Formats: sequence, structure tokens, C-alpha cells
Amino acid sequence: MRLHVDKEADALYLRLDDSKIIESEEVSPGVVLDFNERNQVVGIEMLNLSQRTPKLDLRELQYQTA
Repeated sequence: MRLHVDKEADALYLRLDDSKIIESEEVSPGVVLDFNERNQVVGIEMLNLSQRTPKLDLRELQYQTA
């Protein structure tokens, strides 16, 4: 799994695996899902990141596991 934040594009991209992307679909404004050949979600893109999370500090991203 890889996370990429593009400050210039104001976007965040989460890639879940390395399988080939066959199709992409915008599921809500500014949220795009990438699908592989088995119709599994393999990538998630969020556009307009600064508007969604105005207090986000890109130097410190935290994650939790259950």
C-alpha cells in the first residue's frame, strides 16, 4: 500500500496494490476509485484535499490499525 500527496494538484492518492487499473469512477465529487480486472478497488484519489481537511499537516500523517 502506498500513499501519495501532491501539494500542487491538491490531491491524495492511496494505492492498495500494484494490479493494473482497468476502470476509474468518480463516486462522489472529487473522489475517484480505480478498479482492477476483477472489479476490486485498487486505488482511491481525493481531489481538493485542502478544502476537505483545512487543518491537515502534510508533514505528519497518522494511521490506525484494528
